[in-house]
Parts: sequence; structure tokens; C-alpha cells
Amino acid sequence: MAEAERISARQRAILTAIIESYIETGEPVGSAAIAAVIAQTHGGSVSSATVRNEMAELAGAGLLDQPHTSAGRVPTAAAFRMYVDRLSAGGGELMPAGSQDRVANRLRLASQIESSYTGVSGTQALLERTSHVLATVSSGVGVAVALVAGGDALEHVHFSRLGKGQVLAVVVTASGLVRDRMLTMDVDVSVSELEAAANFLNDRFRGWSIEHVRAEIATMLDRERSEYQRLLASAQRLWTAAVPQGALELPAVYVEGVANLLGDAAMGSAQEIARLRELLAALEEKQRLAHLLDAYIDARQESVRVIFDLEEHAPEMAGLVLIAAPARMAGEARGTVGVIGPKRIHYENTMAAVSCVAQVFERMLHPTV
Repeated sequence: MAEAERISARQRAILTAIIESYIETGEPVGSAAIAAVIAQTHGGSVSSATVRNEMAELAGAGLLDQPHTSAGRVPTAAAFRMYVDRLSAGGGELMPAGSQDRVANRLRLASQIESSYTGVSGTQALLERTSHVLATVSSGVGVAVALVAGGDALEHVHFSRLGKGQVLAVVVTASGLVRDRMLTMDVDVSVSELEAAANFLNDRFRGWSIEHVRAEIATMLDRERSEYQRLLASAQRLWTAAVPQGALELPAVYVEGVANLLGDAAMGSAQEIARLRELLAALEEKQRLAHLLDAYIDARQESVRVIFDLEEHAPEMAGLVLIAAPARMAGEARGTVGVIGPKRIHYENTMAAVSCVAQVFERMLHPTV
């Protein structure tokens, strides 16, 4: 990054101290506080006046803002990006004096995460626990998305009539994932027809791969020319709506920790209320959230990625960051785990947590023999 090349080692240490203080307190940071931190972590002493001069240069480089004339400084988005880039690269120069403490902290965090999965079995339980764990350790919104492969076997399907032309379809797979979908049908379907269609699909196709059910029903329709065809046609309409063409990989999305944003001081000002309401609606619209993650997280990436410009895909998420990684199953990316939070989230802990959870995710779904 160009800014990183322009600043000195001392300026980098000052900027790091400002960012980490701002993450902890959410308040603008003054030169006296930073001078004390630098003296403690790097040894020697540096005057407040020297720190003030360096902070002025960092502001000129676009790395610090001054919200009020008499207040301290706050890091800009560019500063956070630089900080995250150095964390991703190993962070060797971020805070050398605290490196042992950071290693110990990561080990404690990994142990905490590992113990959080004790007693968890089944894909759905794993996803639920993952979103909970990420929300807890990050104080952000934990998100876990898994793709139900078309080859996953059908365990059970259920249809409920909600109103004229309105049906709730619930598809349960053998791996333990539950996918519900609201269907709007062109023709009204009675409760008895729904029950008959569900019984037919469960009796005939339990244990079949999801992707093969549609083709087999179509073949049976071509073959049958009797009253039985009415049942087949009804089952085909319902199944096609519940599992649309091109959706052989169905995202199951689990979200937890929205209350963390509600309680965050950075999101609590009066002018943020309307945008926060939009944000909550977006998080509830899980399909849209899955698309957002898909837009940013490359299945080929091998490490945690931090995204600052969420507003490019979702304007209501301006001011938030996404910290996420692919979740792999048998070496193949089959979903995403991550955290959505304010820009003053604890990046180091959250990046470490997401990385650890992604590894646990793969190991629990595909344990080695």
C-alpha cells in the first residue's frame, strides 16, 4: 500500500497504537496517551509534542481524522486497511514488545473455540454453534453459510398450506440441514394434496440425492398416463418450487449477534437509527446475505479476508466490515464463516477466530481417520 511505504517505523508504531486504542475505547486518541503507550511497548521515551507532529503527518497522509478541533485523532478507513494488511502478513512490526502476549492470546482463543464445539454433531447444529461462537468472541454478527450439495440425500419433505397459493416447504437432508422456503403457487393446492405429495416424495425418494429427484419425477410423468399422474404433477410442481432449477446447491444461512450491533456505541447515534433498521432487515433476508458473502469471498482463497466496502453491494452496510473465510469440506469450499461488525472491531482476535472456526468446521464435517 502506498501509505505504508511513505510512513516511518515510528509513525507506523504510533498509528498502530492509535488504532488499537480506538478499537478498545471508541474515543478519539490524544498524543499524551500514545506517548505513554509507545514508551511502554517500545522502550525509551517520546514526547507528546513529537507524537503530535507525527500525528499531523499521518493526518496529512490520509490515515488520521480529527473529529473536533480540540479532540484527539481517529483512524481512517485507509489506516484500518493498512493495519489489517500487516496483520494478514504476520504483523511482525505491529507491536514487537507484545508479540508473546499476542501468541498466548491466540492460543487461549483457539482453546475457547475448540471447547465451544464439545457435544456438537450434525451439520445444522454445527452451523448454529458456529454463528453463536463467532458472535460471542467478536461482539459482532456471526454468520455461517453452508451449501447443501445436490448430491446430499433427501431425508424428509413437508408442505404446509399458509393461504391461497401460499405454501411453506421444508426440506430436510440426510446431513442434517433444514431448508425452508416460502412458495407462491400458480394454482391453489389443498391440504390433502399437499399431504399426498409429501407422502409420495418421502416414500418414493427418501435417500435419493436432491439433484436426482427432479429428473426421476419428470421421467415418471412421461411414463404414466393415469390418475396417478395428477399426484405426480402436483408433487413435481411443489418439488420444483421448493428446490428450483439451478439451486442444486442450497445455502443454509445462520446469523447470530445482531444485538451486538444494537449495543455498539458506534451504531447508537440518532442519525444511525434509520440505517440500522435497514441493516437489520438485510440481515434477516438471509438469501441476500448469502449473495453478499458470495460476492466477496472467493472459494479459492486460503486465508481470512477483511472487506471494508460492503456498501458497494449493500448500501445499508456502510460503516461495517466483513471478516470471513471459506468453510471447506474435504478440501472443497462448501460455505463461508464470518463476522460483520463496526470498523472498530477487534481485528486481530476476530481474524484469528474466523480462521480457527473455519478449520474446526472442516475437521468436524470430515474428520480424519
